[in-house]
Amino acid sequence: MSAPGKPGMAAPAVHRARFTDLVAAEWIKLWSLRSTAWILGVGALVVIGINVNSARSNAALLTQIPATSPDGSFQVDPMRTSFVDPAYQILMVVAGSVGAIAVFGEYTSGLIRTTFTAVPDRRAVVFAKITVVTAVMLALGAVVAGASFWLTQALLSDSIGLSIGAPGALRAVVASALLAPLCALVGMALGALVRHAAGSVVATLLTLLLLPALFGGETYRWVKEIGNAMPLTAWHALVENPSMHYSAGTYPETIAEAWTVLAAWPLVAAVATVVMVRRRDV
Repeated sequence: MSAPGKPGMAAPAVHRARFTDLVAAEWIKLWSLRSTAWILGVGALVVIGINVNSARSNAALLTQIPATSPDGSFQVDPMRTSFVDPAYQILMVVAGSVGAIAVFGEYTSGLIRTTFTAVPDRRAVVFAKITVVTAVMLALGAVVAGASFWLTQALLSDSIGLSIGAPGALRAVVASALLAPLCALVGMALGALVRHAAGSVVATLLTLLLLPALFGGETYRWVKEIGNAMPLTAWHALVENPSMHYSAGTYPETIAEAWTVLAAWPLVAAVATVVMVRRRDV
């Protein structure tokens, strides 16, 4: 039986939000919080500053000792000077926290109900959010990694500075740039799971920083293999200077395995975010 209506009147059109509109809305949401710009800006400056300070210290050290040892190897690794562990752990914390905030912030404020009322297609909303967060974090990672490399190598140029064409240099810069969006997407997945401010941030830190430490031993292969599947461990493998010949350990991670880890984590995190937001109640 057809619905009653006046003859000749067309049914009202149903307007569906375009994906570009959803991306624009998510962009506004992300930058409407002043804390976003402050966290990203200060975080980037801190990471670059730690790396530059490392280069300054090493440059001063090289005025007192030869740049190379008798066997021709560098006394100081210029690659590790550009990618200092504490600096990039801070970047992981910043990116993961912003990713988590992008999700749990809407749940804690109740804005998520308004969003899904206006756009019932939850999957499209989450895809738009993932697109915006990934783009912003990729830009952040590229700026931090590029600036860290070129500034630190400029400080070391008189002795052991590397060019972007040096073995492993471009790989290290790219891997470091990709670390930021990876951590942000992991934070989004945990934010969708926990939906609590402190709990989401703590879960993100435990996943990104504590788990690699727990599975870092060399005694049991299965423990080491789990450790090799962690983003931080994969990043270490990709930023390692191939000219330094560091000890690879008992169960080393190959470059191909490390790239696979950096590709798999954001993909799994994005899928998990979509599934949890679609299937769980608001």
